[in-house]
Amino acid sequence: MSATLTKTPSAAPPAAHLRIVPARRTGQWAAATVVSVLLALGTVSVVRNKAFQWDVVGDYFTSTAVLRGLGLTLWLTALVMLLGFALGTLLAVFRLSGNPVLRAVSWGYIWFFRSTPILVQLLFWFNIGALYPTILGIDTVNLLGPVAVAIIGLTLHEAAYAAEVVRGGILSVDRGQIEAAQSLGLGRWRRLRRIVLPQAMRSIVPPAGNMLIGTLKGTSIVSVIAVQDLLYSVQLVYHRTYQVVPLLLVATVWYVVVTSVLSVGQHYVERYYARGTAGAR
Repeated sequence: MSATLTKTPSAAPPAAHLRIVPARRTGQWAAATVVSVLLALGTVSVVRNKAFQWDVVGDYFTSTAVLRGLGLTLWLTALVMLLGFALGTLLAVFRLSGNPVLRAVSWGYIWFFRSTPILVQLLFWFNIGALYPTILGIDTVNLLGPVAVAIIGLTLHEAAYAAEVVRGGILSVDRGQIEAAQSLGLGRWRRLRRIVLPQAMRSIVPPAGNMLIGTLKGTSIVSVIAVQDLLYSVQLVYHRTYQVVPLLLVATVWYVVVTSVLSVGQHYVERYYARGTAGAR
C-alpha cells in the first residue's frame, strides 16, 4: 500500500523580513522643484530690481500720512462689518420669518444690493443731493460728507451678503435642537440668541472672516470719492513726488500685513467655535 504524500503550504515570511518599497512621486518632486526655482527667481528679481525703489518704500512705510490713512481704513472696516452684520442678521431673520411681507422685503433688499456694483452705489449716495435736494425738510446737498457716504454705501452693500451668511448658518443648525428648545418653552428670540446662533457660528465664522478681509481690501474703492484711506493717502503722495510704484508697494505691503493678521485671528476663532467637532484642530 503506497503512502499518500500531502503537500503542506509553506509558512508566510515574517513581516520583519518584508521589503517596504516607498512610493515614488517623481512627478510631484519635479513639479515642486520647478515651482521652487521659479519662486526663487521671482523673489530675487523683485528684491534686486532697482525700479521698485525699496529705499523709498522704507522711507514712506511708516510716514504720518500713510499711518493716518491706514488708521481710517481699519476704522472703516471695523465699523462697516459691525453695522453690516447687525443689519444682515435682521435681514436674515426676516428672510426666515413666516410673514410673507418681511420675507419679500428681505429678499428684495438682498437681490438689489447684490445685483448692483458697489462703486455705482457709492456714486449714487455721493450725489444724493442732486437726486433729492431735500428729504423731510432737510437739506441733503451738503449733509453727507465723503466718509459718511462711504459708511452708508459699504454698510448697505455688506449687509446683503452678511444676511445670506447668517441665514446659511441658521439653516445649518439641526432642527432637533430648535424643537428641543421649543419643548422647554423658550421664546423665539431667546431660542435664536441662546440656542441657534451659538451653533450657527461654526458655519458663519469662515465666510464672515473672508468677508472681513474682502471688506478691508474693498475699502480702497472709497478713494474715488476722496476718502483719505490708505490707498488715497499714498496717491496724494505719489501725485506730488511721481514715485508711483514704490508708493503703491507701500499700500500693498500694508494690506498684506493686515490681512495676514486677520487670517491668523480667523483661524483661532474658527477653532474656538469648532470645539467638540471633527473640525477642531
